[in-house]
Amino acid sequence: MSIAVLGLGEAGSVFASAYADAGWDVVGYDPADVQVDERIQRAASIAEAVSGADVVLSLTTARHAVGAAREAAPVLKSTAVFVDLNVATPALKHRVREALGEGVLVADGAVLGSVQKHGAGVHLLLSGNAVEQAARALEVVGARVDPLDGDMGDASRRKLLRSVFVKGLAALISESMDGARAAGDEQWIKAQMAEWLQDGNATIERLQSTTRVHAVRRSHELSDSLQTLRELGVESSVAMGALQTHLRYAREGAAESAPGLAEKLAVVPTSAIGDMRQRRGMLDSAISRVWPSAPIAGRAFTVETRPGDNRAIHEALERVEPGDVLMVDGGGDTQRALMGELIGERARDLGVAGMVIDGAIRDVLDLQEIGFPVWARAVSPAGPYRDGPGRLGGPISLGGVVCSTGDMVVADADGVIVLPVLEAESALQGGLEKLAREDEQRQAWRRQMASRMR
Repeated sequence: MSIAVLGLGEAGSVFASAYADAGWDVVGYDPADVQVDERIQRAASIAEAVSGADVVLSLTTARHAVGAAREAAPVLKSTAVFVDLNVATPALKHRVREALGEGVLVADGAVLGSVQKHGAGVHLLLSGNAVEQAARALEVVGARVDPLDGDMGDASRRKLLRSVFVKGLAALISESMDGARAAGDEQWIKAQMAEWLQDGNATIERLQSTTRVHAVRRSHELSDSLQTLRELGVESSVAMGALQTHLRYAREGAAESAPGLAEKLAVVPTSAIGDMRQRRGMLDSAISRVWPSAPIAGRAFTVETRPGDNRAIHEALERVEPGDVLMVDGGGDTQRALMGELIGERARDLGVAGMVIDGAIRDVLDLQEIGFPVWARAVSPAGPYRDGPGRLGGPISLGGVVCSTGDMVVADADGVIVLPVLEAESALQGGLEKLAREDEQRQAWRRQMASRMR
């Protein structure tokens, strides 16, 4: 039997020597002048290496994998098995298969362990149309093979998902130990790590579920952890990533409760909420209610558009959810209306709670008649362009306030306030507490005035 090994770096050299030990004829190709086992015949090109080979192992690195497959394809034997062992995305593995052409026996190989530690006996996942043939060939040199009933790229997908954990855990442990050494707590932290990693599946299930449930509280704790690392002079990119993950889970949890929260926020004046937030998040007072609608509250859906152009608003109406408040950054332009009665009726029928527009609108009386609430900077009879460009769902600056999709918006006769989704619940409680205190003060004043009149 003969094998061609494409790429004679660390892993390629190990496999090449192992097949030589097994009595196979081994041909290797590598453009670099690397030192290899003298039993390995060196080829001058990929085509020369694979011509006549029963098995081909591609270890060229992902950057060269497709090119290697394309060069090998014309000279492969019809019975040859091509095994791509490069670390690459499933999409790239598909491109390798396409480069080899129809009818070629090909397998996607994903190395799960360290070749340096385990040699050719390393643990491998295999997928593709030649899994059985590739498995038999690799087991000759002692590889521990797990065949998958899947397509080219499925083995690599599993490996890369595993790498999120393995590489992420390695980085997390390293960063934690950097902090521990800086604080003189290395042995204590190491013991804590060992204790947490003992229970296997139970620990995985516990951490996975409780992280989502307690995402808000734990994000606060991680913020304090980052401050501690900064004070110790330790780089903290992994901890920062963990904080962002907790914040994302927290935002998702808040979004699930947004409808009920919106109903409660709608009955609290923006003035009361703003007072409790030190007037933060309140839009420019020039953006005001265009007709005397009832207060609204809901989840922001953001739109950024060119001044005087409403194409992005039409596109947004294809994506909004019932209860959303459409937040439109129109650049503050007051010369051309970005919406009117037709868009308003369409939005109302889709369940949109209302619109807040840093720009102009028109058809005020019609909007009042159909009952669609709008807050805008101005009113203008001039119609909009509809050419674009625009952007949906990203952070915008509207009336001097940054707003992101998912933030909570409250709008009433006094104006509009934007609440970051993680602060919305506390803003509600603060607003209710302020209203209660004001009611107590009002009742106390009335009692005082009544006593004076006796």
